[in-house]
Amino acid sequence: VEPVLSKGNNCLDAAKACNLNDTCKRFRSAYITPCTSSTSNEICNKRKCHKALRLFFDKVPPKHSYGMLFCSCRDVACTERRRQTIVPVCSYEDREKPNCLNLQESCKKNYICRSRLADFFTNCQPESRSVSGCLKENYADCLLAYSGLIGTVMTPNYIDSSSLSVAPWCDCSNSGNDEEECKKFLNFFQDNTCLKNAIQAFGNGTDVNVWQPVLPVQTTTATTTTASRLRNTGSETTNNEIPSHNDSPACANLQVRE
Repeated sequence: VEPVLSKGNNCLDAAKACNLNDTCKRFRSAYITPCTSSTSNEICNKRKCHKALRLFFDKVPPKHSYGMLFCSCRDVACTERRRQTIVPVCSYEDREKPNCLNLQESCKKNYICRSRLADFFTNCQPESRSVSGCLKENYADCLLAYSGLIGTVMTPNYIDSSSLSVAPWCDCSNSGNDEEECKKFLNFFQDNTCLKNAIQAFGNGTDVNVWQPVLPVQTTTATTTTASRLRNTGSETTNNEIPSHNDSPACANLQVRE
């Protein structure tokens, strides 16, 4: 992906580039229709919208799909277009925000959502000692895991036009004794340094050197450890680990059984 140097609306440019690519244009048109068509009882058919969105991100080359979703912006018009990429009124928003832990439970009941959420926890795991901000030192895996959530009940989107913070459509009200666990789950989306760095690097065209684990991670004991060794150290945890009721990472409970 070439660096984005245009001073114009990069997200608009990305949409135009999509329309010039037959595959991108076809699958984009295929999700725009169900995600905007009105019915008598609701604004859109969310189930069909989600299915079409999954196909878009599964089938369209990252150069075009990521270009629309992770384009870099300098003004509100651009960031709003970026936020509207997934047609949030249909695919993202709803009448009321559910509790995030309840939304997570709904996700775990679906094979696709469960496995993709587990991928997100694994591949976007932040690491403060890493140069990239990611435990796996691989932006491509993180962006793939994030985009994989779009079209599921856990569909995330940009919270506003002033930052790269994202979140699923949920909050932590009515969490009771699980409020801390709920906030950690939500913060994994909102305050995820790995994900933010990956989005920013793609948008700026500076992600080329962080697509594969290359740089070493400096540990607190001054021992240089490679990213691959960190991934294989099952006992090592970070402050960003998502706990579940049994104090193990939430992603452990989401792994697909074979």
